[in-house]
Amino acid sequence: MSVLFSLARRFRKSRTRSGYLSFISSSSIGGIALGCAVLITALSMMNGFGDVLQHRLLRLVPQVSFEAVDGQLDDWQSLVAVAEQDPQVTAAMPSIEMTAMAQQQQQFYGMQIQGLDPQRANAVMGLSDYVDADTWQRFQQLPNSIIVGAGLAESLNLQAGDTLTLMVAKQGQQAFKAPQRQHLTVAGIFRFGGQIDHQQGYVSLATAQQLAGLGQQVSRIQLAVTDVFAAPSIARRVGNTLPEFVYIKHWMQTQGHLYRDIQLVRSVIYLVLILVMAVACFNIVSTLVMTVQEKRASIAILKTMGLKDRQVRRVFMLQGLLNGCWGTAIGIVAGAILALSLPVLLQWAEQLWGFHVLSDDVYFVSEIPSRWQWQDSLLVAVVALLMSLLATIYPAQRAAKVAPAQALHEKG
Repeated sequence: MSVLFSLARRFRKSRTRSGYLSFISSSSIGGIALGCAVLITALSMMNGFGDVLQHRLLRLVPQVSFEAVDGQLDDWQSLVAVAEQDPQVTAAMPSIEMTAMAQQQQQFYGMQIQGLDPQRANAVMGLSDYVDADTWQRFQQLPNSIIVGAGLAESLNLQAGDTLTLMVAKQGQQAFKAPQRQHLTVAGIFRFGGQIDHQQGYVSLATAQQLAGLGQQVSRIQLAVTDVFAAPSIARRVGNTLPEFVYIKHWMQTQGHLYRDIQLVRSVIYLVLILVMAVACFNIVSTLVMTVQEKRASIAILKTMGLKDRQVRRVFMLQGLLNGCWGTAIGIVAGAILALSLPVLLQWAEQLWGFHVLSDDVYFVSEIPSRWQWQDSLLVAVVALLMSLLATIYPAQRAAKVAPAQALHEKG
């Protein structure tokens, strides 16, 4: 085997090769390297978006929630206790969701108000991660206070300490009845990104109960789970154990389209991986076919010296595989470096040319995330090497069929 490998290296590095053949050989290496680097970077981007979805968006969006069938839950304390007994539920809290109209002078904006328990909120959702410490302290201490999104605060020209007027309809009232005006103190502003900043506000549970006229009741129970991708099964299991009839909801129903989009793009990338590698490996076929044609006399001499047909095939398969190995190695290293430095490179490009890849007014993330995984690099490497090996079969068969007498006669 060492002799065959040595022959493959000599054929690959032969100085008698034409410049065009050397160019085709270098192109095959460059094509495989470029394909590997781009695909690893793309897969790392998808990993990054998946992490942002799991650790950022789903920290603020309810992972699992149980809503009252008749509008309110009376004994919510027992429901929280039952839910927290499940081993895959990390925490539970009561909350109230309502729609309100915010008024500031002559401006009116529709917004969503969520009432939550500040003592339980940090265990279930990460609202405190998007506000400063002073804002969170005021929110806990000030009665009738509200935290508003940055986009809404900018539209209404609000700052911490201002008074915001809300018009809220009492739950259970008859239709067309005029809503009551409530005055709340702005405890601070949270900045998350996307449409949440333009439509969401948070108040304490007691304030929400007063606004909605629920007394000591709540409208839903909100859970945080250990595995967000198992949220549908956890929601059904916990919901079946509750002593009251509830509507079962989870994030797959509200934000699942984002997760499905990420998985769809990942599937497309896997398909592109195979196609790009197939195109890149065509150059290996061209290189080996031309090498066989150029080395017919050498092949004939080797055969007359006792080299068998299967050994000739292995020599040219090893030669093509060497090109694939070089291209794969370069591509894997370049892809890993590019994937790890992608956020920094894009920030530098945005500052240099003055554009934004992702606008935080539209998306909940303002920069392209990236997370490199060795499993992705291994997958790309295996596919690249497999495609390189398959590309060598036809040229190697042609090399094995070279007739020594005819090849030497043509040379002479």
